[in-house]
Amino acid sequence: MEFTHLHTHSHFSLLDGLGKIDDLIARAKELGMTSLALTDHGNLYGAIEFYKKAKKAGIKPIIGCEMYIAQGAMKEKNPGIDDKRYHLTVLARTNEGYQNLISLVTVAHLEGFYYKPRVDKAALRTYANGLIALSGCLNGEIPRAILAKKRERAQTLIREYQDIFGKENFYLELGAHPNLPEQKIVNDALVELSQITGASVVGVNDIHYAHPDDADAQDILVSVQTGAKIDDENRLTMRTDDFSMKSGEEMAAFFKDIPEAIATTQEIARRCTVEITLGKPLLPTFSVPPEFTVESYLLELCKHGLRQRYGIQHFDVGARPAETAEILSRLEYELAVIKQTGFSSYFLIVQDFVNWAKSQSIIVGPGRGSAAGSLVSYLLNITNVDPIKYNLIFERFLNPERVSMPDIDLDFADTRRDEVLEYVSHKYGRDHVAQIITFGTMAARAAIRDAGRALGYPYAFCDQIAKLIPFQTTLTEALRDISELTTIYEANPEAKKLIDAAKKLEGVARHASVHACGVVISPEPLSHYLPLQYATRRGEKNRDTENTGKAIVTQYEMHAVEDLGLLKMDFLGLRNLSIIERTLTAIRERRGLSLLLDDIPLDDPLTYKLLQEARTTGVFQLESDGMKRYLKELCPTELEDVLSMVALYRPGPMEAIPDFIAAKHRKRKVSYLHPILQPILEKTYGIIVTQDQVLEIARTFAGFTYAEADVLRKAVGKKIKTLLDEQREKFITRSVKNGMTADVAEKVWNFIEPFARYGFNRAHAACYALVGYQTAYLKARYPAEFMASIMTAEGFEIERVAFLVDEARHMDIAVLPPSINKSKKTFTVVSDTEIRFGLGSVKNVGSNVVEAIIAARESGGEFLSVTDFVERVLHKDLNKKSLESLIKCGAMDMIGERNTLIHNLDTILEHSRSHQHAASSGQFSLFTSAPALDHSPIRLKEVPPTPKRERLSWEKELLGLYISEHPLEEYREKMQNKVTPLKDVERTPKHQLVKIGGIISSIKKIITKAGSPMLFVKIEDLTGAIEVLVFPRVLEKNPAVWQEEKIVLVKGKLSSSERDATIKLICDDAIDITASSLV
Repeated sequence: MEFTHLHTHSHFSLLDGLGKIDDLIARAKELGMTSLALTDHGNLYGAIEFYKKAKKAGIKPIIGCEMYIAQGAMKEKNPGIDDKRYHLTVLARTNEGYQNLISLVTVAHLEGFYYKPRVDKAALRTYANGLIALSGCLNGEIPRAILAKKRERAQTLIREYQDIFGKENFYLELGAHPNLPEQKIVNDALVELSQITGASVVGVNDIHYAHPDDADAQDILVSVQTGAKIDDENRLTMRTDDFSMKSGEEMAAFFKDIPEAIATTQEIARRCTVEITLGKPLLPTFSVPPEFTVESYLLELCKHGLRQRYGIQHFDVGARPAETAEILSRLEYELAVIKQTGFSSYFLIVQDFVNWAKSQSIIVGPGRGSAAGSLVSYLLNITNVDPIKYNLIFERFLNPERVSMPDIDLDFADTRRDEVLEYVSHKYGRDHVAQIITFGTMAARAAIRDAGRALGYPYAFCDQIAKLIPFQTTLTEALRDISELTTIYEANPEAKKLIDAAKKLEGVARHASVHACGVVISPEPLSHYLPLQYATRRGEKNRDTENTGKAIVTQYEMHAVEDLGLLKMDFLGLRNLSIIERTLTAIRERRGLSLLLDDIPLDDPLTYKLLQEARTTGVFQLESDGMKRYLKELCPTELEDVLSMVALYRPGPMEAIPDFIAAKHRKRKVSYLHPILQPILEKTYGIIVTQDQVLEIARTFAGFTYAEADVLRKAVGKKIKTLLDEQREKFITRSVKNGMTADVAEKVWNFIEPFARYGFNRAHAACYALVGYQTAYLKARYPAEFMASIMTAEGFEIERVAFLVDEARHMDIAVLPPSINKSKKTFTVVSDTEIRFGLGSVKNVGSNVVEAIIAARESGGEFLSVTDFVERVLHKDLNKKSLESLIKCGAMDMIGERNTLIHNLDTILEHSRSHQHAASSGQFSLFTSAPALDHSPIRLKEVPPTPKRERLSWEKELLGLYISEHPLEEYREKMQNKVTPLKDVERTPKHQLVKIGGIISSIKKIITKAGSPMLFVKIEDLTGAIEVLVFPRVLEKNPAVWQEEKIVLVKGKLSSSERDATIKLICDDAIDITASSLV
């Protein structure tokens, strides 16, 4: 039976449709259908994915949308009136119709959004050409009129829609939902009205899931949307009927008395002829000086780069030094490939905004990903790693054998990324630039928790199951690999029901948000190519009170944007670059030294000393405990060493680090499976460090082209057995053909396969290594400026700040307490050995209060008393919470004792409020009609000073650390020689009993698989910190000792993680530290 479904919702009808695009297309294929429409609620999120996959499956894609129609004008947004809307099914009939559908959806989001994206009939008239409209589901305007027994009104509406779309382009939608009484009423009426108005009827099924047995899962999904439970009465549900994809036979049986309703679906399918051009580059125009072409201007800029980077002044083809010849030959080759692939404008566009950013003193990263392998990128200042010196491969970036859009990812200081976006928007036009949407999907753990909440299962039960599932693992994989999960699944019917439901929710889109870095730039206004909307942050319920100032994003995610051929770039905001920028600014302001990143020598002995001693807290990519251990063992002496560690320190290659270190120190003999491998692996001691080496081995050993080698790399990375077997056979066959023996070829394959799977791109590693080295240099040479900058960057993460303050103390840099008279908003350098804590990092004290304090201090001098303070800082946010925090953390110690100020807080606040009120209403004593304000000093009732333990506890709560002194200071002498300082613990042999003393800074409790509690406890002393594992048996012996801020003595044995080399202590016993216990 020939039939086409014209009303289909995918999971892009967020938390309403269950079916993923693949599932819907597979179901249509299974049912023998040759065409299918996608009509998600109010958006075109899935249009390109649907178009591509339907075409590939041999199914004609029909692009549509179930639109929301405003009751009146779409810009009217009156509560209780305009929050009600109608539904209308709209399909793109022609390419012009597809363009108009994009425009309608964009207008709905940017202009008509009120609870939902709405259009009005004026908009429909404007963009009606090339569209087909169906009267909609039971929420359509015509069905609503019928159900309201307004038959004449319904008839009038039909004629109105016929007038809007054209009589031949408007159809009456009959729903195949026998269990909905209203549907029969509407269907019967529409058939009658069809005779009167001449509008054809068409049969649809309002599809929300692919198969009938998906109904329960879709019901759970709707409950996730509404926050209801399945057993709640009067909740929103679609279980009243079947909303699956029915066969043509089922639809024909339902409409047996109205056969034309079936035939019309095929008529509409035949009439819809949209063809979307994919893969053709759509680059914006870059204006070049009139005397140049795009290609000649690119060459001119590269010549300038040759002078700047290499000092090359002459570009003739005559005799050249070997090094110059290599550079010029590489440039000629790259420019030829760029011209051949048509991407000259691309490079000009990128260099323009990168160089603009640098001209504005915005720190730009040295590169990211394969783009750093391009000499042209280096000469244009897009990247900052010499691809000749570091032997980086251009073909990883742009391969003439497999032409695809280049991908230059760019890092900017995260505090100034928006300035670059603003520049690009201004240069190319705001309607030509947008950020890119992304969709959060339900991973396995989230699906378990969401499904469990909807099913009404206890949180602990769902959490127990969720925690059995490793991250980045699907439920199918977890059931296969995790025996405990399998046992629960098979033995517990409720667990089985939960997991089965979660499997159907897994991978379903849950929310839309803004891609962290994706930006698109188009030659024509973006709405010519794709629909747009305002950015909605996760968890935000946009009912559109005001969208002004919000970012505009594409409705197509990044792969769809690339499929269209649009220029997509990643503008990443990197915190470490902001740290570098702040450090350079502080150096300039304090020392009068204008240091540039390019001026940093790559052979600085102090920097390598810092790396060799693993003093790398705060150093980009090099601060984990495991990395520190390996740095100490490696003793890096050049940037190539840092590059190798960045590349190797990841799952898989990490196993080779000990061999790499041993070979560097000549403790391991380096050997090669074949002499041809030596030039490729010599610099890395016979070990594969980067993916580029895998590509080179495939080319030289097996005779692969770059394109073939890249296919091998990608196939191995996917870990699909059939692909692996195919590539393995090809590699061995081609190696033998290239003169190798089959036995050696087999060994080389087994050698490269693990690294091809997990290895790092060398260009990417080189860029990361350079940023790591630069941060290490700044820390080694300008420690106070660097530490103040990183503390500021991490200022909102209280635990991280505490960690960094502790690091500063180990560097002999004191961090002074916050002060209303001395502190700025950020951490500031007082001297080479002192940093002042920033007011902006005090908990509960917002930016407004901090700025008001600093402004009052700058205009009127330091605060002399609490009265002076509250009379001059008149911001409304100076309230009980913020004032209490300033007092307790010690920021007001210079004008009053903490306990006294806290006990008089109500009096102080009353005085503050009276002055705030007078300031906001303009009532100061210069108005004779206003009562004079009391300027006499606030009378404070004296109370005993704050006990030391309470004072330190307040500091820990509000600053994340003890800043005036440490609780362990009084125990220093008693503990000396009786416990091992934590900084020396790692020198203790594993499994040897060790005794430590310190304060408990945090406790994490978990329930073991056996159902018993155990603890992960962080203990700090004056030299460092360590994680202590307290297993149930030990916890039972003395549970009272395990409380935050208790000072304890712990005995146990050391253990380290194979994954990251982190040292932990397995507790055998623990007691409170008292004078007697240390004797």
